[in-house]
Formats: sequence, C-alpha cells, structure tokens
Amino acid sequence: MTESSQATVVLANQAEALRKEKKERAIKCVVWDLDHTLWDGTLLEGGVSSLRPGVLEVVQALDARGILQSIASKNDHALAMAKLQELGMADYFLYPQISWGAKSASIQRIAQSLNIGIDTLAFIDDQAFEREEVRFVHATVLCLDALEVPSMLALPALNPRFVTEDSARRRAMYQADILRNAVEERFEGPQNDFLASLEMRLTIARPREEDLQRAEELTLRTNQLNTTGYTYSHDELNFLRQSPDHRLLIAGLEDKYGTYGKIGLVLIECRQDAWMVKLFLMSCRVMTRGVGTILITHLRNEARRLGVRLLAEMLPNDRNRMMYMTYKLNHFRELEKQGELVIFENNLEVVQSFPPFVNVQIED
Repeated sequence: MTESSQATVVLANQAEALRKEKKERAIKCVVWDLDHTLWDGTLLEGGVSSLRPGVLEVVQALDARGILQSIASKNDHALAMAKLQELGMADYFLYPQISWGAKSASIQRIAQSLNIGIDTLAFIDDQAFEREEVRFVHATVLCLDALEVPSMLALPALNPRFVTEDSARRRAMYQADILRNAVEERFEGPQNDFLASLEMRLTIARPREEDLQRAEELTLRTNQLNTTGYTYSHDELNFLRQSPDHRLLIAGLEDKYGTYGKIGLVLIECRQDAWMVKLFLMSCRVMTRGVGTILITHLRNEARRLGVRLLAEMLPNDRNRMMYMTYKLNHFRELEKQGELVIFENNLEVVQSFPPFVNVQIED
C-alpha cells in the first residue's frame, strides 16, 4: 500500500469515528428557568437576592464554549428582566421568553428565533411538571433538573470538540443579528436596498490550517442549509485542502454591524472533465443574505473557465429542502438518482454576475 493510500485509509477511519460522534446529541442552546433554578427564591414573593451557587460559573463556561443561552420562565417580564440586569446576567440570554404561557411554547419560539433545530436545545427547570410538559411536546429537547446544574458541564452534549474563534464570540454575533433584524423590520424600501445598506463583504478562499477547526465545526453543526450532511474531521479537511484532486473553499462574511464569522463551506472533487460538489453548506444566520447564490455563481464561473462540467451531490431530507431549492433556482437540474443520493448538473451557459449589494473578494 502506498503512503498516499495509507493516509486515505487513516483519514477514512477518522471520518467514520467523527460521524459516529455526530450521532451524539450536540446542544446549541441551553434554556433556563428562573425561580429556584437560575436564582434562589421566587421573584414575585420578593425573595430573590442572588444567583444559585455555581450558576454564574456554569453560564460563563457555556458562553465561552459557544453554547447560546436563553430563558423560559413563568414570571412578570418587566420584573424578571430588571432582576437579571441587577444581577449582571441579562446580556447572556438571547430572546428570553418570560410570560405566563406554556414553557413548551416558549422553547419553540426560542428555537425559531435562533433558527436552530428544536433537538439542539436543553431546558433546565426545578419543577418536574414543567420538564414533563416540555418533554411531552418536544421529545428531543434535553430536560435537566436544576439539581443537575453543578455537574452539567461534564455532559458530552455540552462539550464541543473545539472552541473556535467563531464559537467563542457566537453570542456577540447573534446579538449583532438581533440589531440587524430590528433595523430590517423598520426599513422601508426594496430588499436589495436594505442589503446594500449593510455594506457586506464576502470572502471566498482556500482555508488556512487555522480555519480547519471552524470548518469541522460547520460540518457538525449545520443541518438545515447543508446539501449532504457529510461530516469531516480536522485531519481529513487538512488532507483535502492539500489534495490535488479536491478543492476546499471557506466563506466569511462581515458588514457594518460586525462579523458573521466563517459561514460557508464547499468541498469539490476535481475529476478530469467535471467538478463534483460533495458538500455545500451555509450557516442559517446568512439564509437571507444571498450568500448561497454568490457561492454557486463563483463555482459556475470557475467551472466554465476551466472547461469542466459542474455536478453536485444532494441527500434531500425534510430539513434541507431550502438547499434543494437553492440548487434548482441556480440552474441545476436532476441528472440521476443513486438510491437516496441525487446527482445534479448545472447549466453553465447561463452567465450571472455577483449582486451589487455585496463586495465579493476571491482569495486564492
């Protein structure tokens, strides 16, 4: 066996191990109850003076790991937010749901606001009834007793393989999204005019070695805007980025409100007369920014320049239908099916330009 073949076998084994790991639940957001969970006492009875022991350390550790956090509490919204501000905790929680409605409904709204799957949420509450109500409506939500807070940081679901630069600032990026969304809701005029007002800059580049942890994280975390769901380890991605038979691209986005981080990944198998897109994914946070079309336009331009066909693999499911439509709307047609796998081919005769509302920078 040649050295190259041995390396391929090793990487294949690593990839299989990573795919098995992916089957384990990975939590993207922890949702906290308030009374007798986040803090001691009951707010409406005036008995709250401090956080419960160890809670601050857990909240800070989750935040540092890039795990988002929110609130689902039956309480008076104004009083609860005032208490969170007083305790210096309000900024940690995105889209807090504080009302007298069912907590299952609050958790549903949090997932929708964050645009993440309901199966990536954990819920902490001291009341067994509330945990059971959430579990009954959302069977895939990980429900934890408040008594488990001191030990929860050891749970595999709350321990990502890497803490990348993007994951460490994830909360700040979502807070910038909240600001953008508020501006967009007030904006009067065509959508393209709003997008132009963002002053976006998209970079498309070969990943550097320091980008590979984030690239692996993208393959593990991105489910909805992902054409195939293939996962790749750091070592496998490092092999692929150096392989003459593959082209690996990573996309980053920023605008006047700040950075979105690394938000897209494309893996191409370079054949003699064709490019096969093995993986095409984007962060859900850029769903409405036109990034998918820009990336495909770049691929089509490059394939046309090199005189090769542009093919793409797709494993359609209920969650990634938007990516199916992205392919169809960008001049891909179904060529054949191999079991569940759909093979597309792009019509390279249609020439498109990058939209004027984004400054696209191609780095080779």
